[in-house]
Amino acid sequence: MNPRIIVVGGGISGIAAAHRLAELTAENHLGLEVALLEASERLGGCISTERVGDFLVEAGPDSLISEKPWALDLCERLGLGARLVSTNPARQGVSVVHHGRLEPLPEGFLLMAPTRLRPFITTQLFSWRGKLRMALEPLLPRGAAHEDESLAAFVRRRFGREALERVVQPLIGGIYAADPEKLSLAATMPRFREMERACRSVTWAMWREQRRRAHNHRPESGARWSLFLSLAGGMQELVDAIAGRLPDRSVQLGAHVISLTWSSAKKSWIAATNRGQLEADGVILATPAYSAAAMLSSVAPELAQELRDIPYGSTATVNLAYRESELPPALGFGLIAPAVESRKILACTFSSIKYPGRAPDGFVLLRAFVGGALQPFLFEQDDAAMEAGVRQELASLLGITAEPLFRRIHRHPRSMPQYHVGHLARVERIEDQVKKFPGLALAGNAYRGVGIADCVHSGEIAAENLLRAIEGGEAS
Repeated sequence: MNPRIIVVGGGISGIAAAHRLAELTAENHLGLEVALLEASERLGGCISTERVGDFLVEAGPDSLISEKPWALDLCERLGLGARLVSTNPARQGVSVVHHGRLEPLPEGFLLMAPTRLRPFITTQLFSWRGKLRMALEPLLPRGAAHEDESLAAFVRRRFGREALERVVQPLIGGIYAADPEKLSLAATMPRFREMERACRSVTWAMWREQRRRAHNHRPESGARWSLFLSLAGGMQELVDAIAGRLPDRSVQLGAHVISLTWSSAKKSWIAATNRGQLEADGVILATPAYSAAAMLSSVAPELAQELRDIPYGSTATVNLAYRESELPPALGFGLIAPAVESRKILACTFSSIKYPGRAPDGFVLLRAFVGGALQPFLFEQDDAAMEAGVRQELASLLGITAEPLFRRIHRHPRSMPQYHVGHLARVERIEDQVKKFPGLALAGNAYRGVGIADCVHSGEIAAENLLRAIEGGEAS
């Protein structure tokens, strides 16, 4: 009988894993059977794109990062290269809410440090005391070689409180929806720790990196992509392209896995689902960590507890459409709202300015983010209250008082894993526990990266490693 691998979870990690298994099966002429089990009635997880007339509305992630190659490589293999779109090079600015007003993020400011002098000196975002504190960073000694520390502790130590509160926290909030006081530097921003260790000064290291990026993006350098990319028809195109490459009848929607057991007699896994039992040589759990914990609680209680201990945050997106005449001119990509400002949004992306094809001519599509680890109570609002809060902020910050042409609210409960201090140590314990169970693999955003590229990589690596183990007899 041909070997079978079950992939549980049809989000981007799971479909990437199933697709990689299908690729390897075809390339190596294997007789592998793949079964992708998804509890909901659609694939893609948080990735979902909706057409509202001529507007293109993203419910979840709207982009992938080009510096991490895995999603970009997958797009090329799927024939989506011609569908990739870069961000608008003429409107790349980001504004920061500061004392109730919008201040542009200084040009050349890379997450936590300035790389250009004049914009840094002239910005109103920081006080002179705050600017002096950041300017002293190149003179500071290296910190102790901590095994891990919070992102907040690192930024305060290197750049001071203002850099943390006014820029780093809201920027990180847009990526991880997390509390930087708890967020692990090693798990989320390891390159900054390495910059300190290698160069002592993070500012100096980032200045050199900025010069390298500028060189790579000169016209004569042949740079093809911006840092962030999307697809002309939205990120749903990626999901649909992967689904179209999966073997016939390999996908089961509405299939909820209740538990997993290991049969030492048969050397196989048995998945108990709402549709009966399914036996397999290997299983990839590409679900949130808490869902994987529920499935494994009886067969692997220690592993399940480690998975259960990974905390999660909830976020929502509020898409609103307006006529262009109802907005102020010369907007950039969007705005971020520091927690110290106590606003009702984390950030707002001007979707139709950031990417082409998101709104018809003369109209603008905005997307606000609500909730996260620092404002969970805002996520708990009903739709009417959430929309009212977002519109109140848009009126205060942008002067938008018009009724939106339409609105779309999408909620993502317990969707964002929180990489707290010690996260990588937990992941290593999880990986050690997984090794005790033949034919078992984990994938998803709970472990070593939350972006689309990270999820694709997680799924593909899980597929490759598990298939290698099964072929080599290790899974039995």
